[in-house]
Amino acid sequence: MKTVTRVRFGILVAINVLGLCMLGFYRPTTAAPPEDSQPFANSVEQRAEMIAQLKEIVAELKDQNALLRSGNLKVLISLDKKQ
Repeated sequence: MKTVTRVRFGILVAINVLGLCMLGFYRPTTAAPPEDSQPFANSVEQRAEMIAQLKEIVAELKDQNALLRSGNLKVLISLDKKQ
């Protein structure tokens, strides 16, 4: 009886050791490598882009105001009666 319990205990220990070895080799992997991107948009870059766009708008408005003040603007109005 004593040898049967020792054999059972030895088998139980061997199964646990093999299970731990298998778990030691386990590594979770992803199918594709992770992207090198930030989880949120970069606020500094967004501000710089908005400032650049606003500068372009200001320059265009200055050109339009200069054209309107010069008096060289001609407006053509046409009415289409396709109704």
